[in-house]
Amino acid sequence: MAKKDKNDEDKPVYLALNTIVFDVSGGRDFYGPGGPYEVFAGHECGVALAKMSFEAEHLDDFEGVDDLNFGEKAELDNWIDKFMHYRNYPVMGNVIPDGKMPSSERILSKADLAQHTGTQEKPENYGAAPIYLALGSKVFDVSFGGVTMYGPDCAYEKFAGRDASRALAKMSFDPADLENTDVSDCTEKQRKTLDDWIKTFEERKLYPIIGKLEK
Repeated sequence: MAKKDKNDEDKPVYLALNTIVFDVSGGRDFYGPGGPYEVFAGHECGVALAKMSFEAEHLDDFEGVDDLNFGEKAELDNWIDKFMHYRNYPVMGNVIPDGKMPSSERILSKADLAQHTGTQEKPENYGAAPIYLALGSKVFDVSFGGVTMYGPDCAYEKFAGRDASRALAKMSFDPADLENTDVSDCTEKQRKTLDDWIKTFEERKLYPIIGKLEK
């Protein structure tokens, strides 16, 4: 969410209230550069707005919502109601605290991948059911922004829950390249293509890395 902040006029402006992510681009005069609430852009702001605080300690304070007093909780509810029904800011999903995301160091098998194709039950606070996709040694959850590409009945659905290293290195939809994921015989150009996919997933798409693929 922090990437959807105030610093790029071409990007939307997101902020969250009690984990609900709003696109407040329509209020850029308030939340954009020079606006009175620009400090909130790209952050969880539930506690801050409940307390009407501009202090950094109240930004991204997910746990602090539970400690708000009655009046502060009512104020937070008022902000959420205002965003949803008065300002009509689009709800983009839910933000998940980093501490509640799966560890990027855990080891996942291909069987683990196969259980996460976007068709299973959606975890609490997730905007969509997880979709795991492995490239190289890294496992990404592409449900964070990639549901329309990798979700059920979408263009790249066949890569969901799979190691797509060989297939994407070769730019191939051949089922054989999903069954045989070995890239040792790929050409230098194909290996470069795979590296570019990994870089795109990490740096441009910002898909979270939620584990390493068991070899």
